[in-house]
Amino acid sequence: MTKEIKCKSCIDCHVTNCEDEQSKYPEFCPTAKLLNEDSDIFESALDLYIEDYQNSTVTIAAAEVEAENYCKMTRIEEIAEFARKIGAKKLGIATCVGLISEARTAAKIFRHKGFEVYGVACKVGAVPKSAVGIDLTSQVVGKNMCNPILQAKLLNEQGTDLNIVIGLCVGHDSLFYKYSEALTTTLVTKDRVLCHNPVAALYQTESYYSKLLK
Repeated sequence: MTKEIKCKSCIDCHVTNCEDEQSKYPEFCPTAKLLNEDSDIFESALDLYIEDYQNSTVTIAAAEVEAENYCKMTRIEEIAEFARKIGAKKLGIATCVGLISEARTAAKIFRHKGFEVYGVACKVGAVPKSAVGIDLTSQVVGKNMCNPILQAKLLNEQGTDLNIVIGLCVGHDSLFYKYSEALTTTLVTKDRVLCHNPVAALYQTESYYSKLLK
């Protein structure tokens, strides 16, 4: 049974009029509230796109990659093109050891396109899970811990211009994003059940994955 929604937001909208130049928005729409009120958060966000050089560069580059290659480039091609537009020379790869083969292929592609690439696998340091208080029952899937903070610190030490995540576990990816000093984008999102295609579960909530709504 669906619970009552106490505070509606964009995910409860069925018109997405904010995508075009329209003025009719649902009563709960954040855009409507921002436009009808004197909002400091609205203005401060816009200022950050303009006043911060890196934000401005990234915003323009991202928009150009989308407009110039819409439905033409794969994700890895878009990342390479985005990296080129922001002037990145050295790319960092933070990969799961389970996707090391895919990471090697990605590095090969990026190097072919002229980038320097440095990668760090999740088990770097070979630290036992017990060293940081992880329960021994977790060793059923391996003795050594994933080490996303060390991955980030090693890529920081390398001075990477853009970091790329390949299949880090849920939560481990969060820690990597937290400690990465360089901008980070994701090439592969891990989903062991669905061959790293997590959106498939969303497409199948009315059939094969109806259990997600029970």
